[in-house]
Amino acid sequence: MSFAPVIPFGGYAGWRFLDRTAEDQSARLSANPANARDISYFRENIGKVTSAAELVADYRLLNVALTAFGLQDDLPNKAFIERILSDYVTDENALANRLADKRYREFSEVFGFGSPLPPLSRLPGFADKIITRFEAENFEQAVGEVNGELRLALNAASDLPDIAAEGGRESTLWYRIMGNPPLREVMETALGLPSSVGGLDLERQLQIFQDRADALLGSSDASQFTDPDKVENLIQQFLSRSQLAQGSAVTSSASVALTLLRGY
Repeated sequence: MSFAPVIPFGGYAGWRFLDRTAEDQSARLSANPANARDISYFRENIGKVTSAAELVADYRLLNVALTAFGLQDDLPNKAFIERILSDYVTDENALANRLADKRYREFSEVFGFGSPLPPLSRLPGFADKIITRFEAENFEQAVGEVNGELRLALNAASDLPDIAAEGGRESTLWYRIMGNPPLREVMETALGLPSSVGGLDLERQLQIFQDRADALLGSSDASQFTDPDKVENLIQQFLSRSQLAQGSAVTSSASVALTLLRGY
């Protein structure tokens, strides 16, 4: 990727700089000739697609569609993606409903190919909706090549409020967060939880997440993340703990090296 975001600092200082400059930097990335061509192609052609098979058969359309949902690594897995899109989410046995990563369910739901109704991809404004997501995810990827923690922070700032605003039962919102790998990583780090918590019973995981959120953020409700200040607080916790963990790792490596040197 020829575009490299400017991120002069790490940690929370880097996040504040990125937050101020993201709109301008993202626009520059989208204006990159290769990205501009993909965006134009998607806008002109997605409305002609009437089935999952047609979308999967078009590499350029599929690349934009998958990237918009952070699923670009599945670009070679065409049979899998066609199955995800063909099984509509209202069927409890649909493949997307049985996967832990809930991004697949959203991907299937947004395109609507498995529904008896016409696909949503033919509706006015659909292309712009996906392109907006594509541009955001593309920028996150570019940021991730410079700083992985800031990419996760960008993703959280975008996705957490959307999930929190869906309404419904608090447990359902938490399961959505826990089932989204990038969001889960941010949440585990910010709340000081080990990744091994994922091996526990799902209801036990939910209780742990809620208890830690209540203790550290002041509320156990996932709906709190409709508040920008709450999201900002979470991101600050995440980046601070990430930096502490990196510092500990560097210190540990230096201690090992010193111990080895003393042996000679």
